[in-house]
Amino acid sequence: MTEQMTSGIELMFTGMGIVFLFLIMLVIAINIMSALVQRYFPDIPASKTVPGITADIDKSVVAAITAAVHQYRNDRKDAGGRATQGAVAEKHN
Repeated sequence: MTEQMTSGIELMFTGMGIVFLFLIMLVIAINIMSALVQRYFPDIPASKTVPGITADIDKSVVAAITAAVHQYRNDRKDAGGRATQGAVAEKHN
């Protein structure tokens, strides 16, 4: 019985050591890849403007879109998170 316990404990520590070494190698590999990506592909500063949208948007259009989004969110909140066609139609009638 003692020989089996010794063999079992030896096998357990061998397995734990292999897993620990694999995890260390994984962390090292991830750090190396991160350093390489940051070195060869640096972040490009984000521009403050959205491409394809001009600053000539009419304020009434912005107000209409804002009101529509606000109404949509209120309709979903009132319907318990699930807006249905009937709940929306009843509110507007």
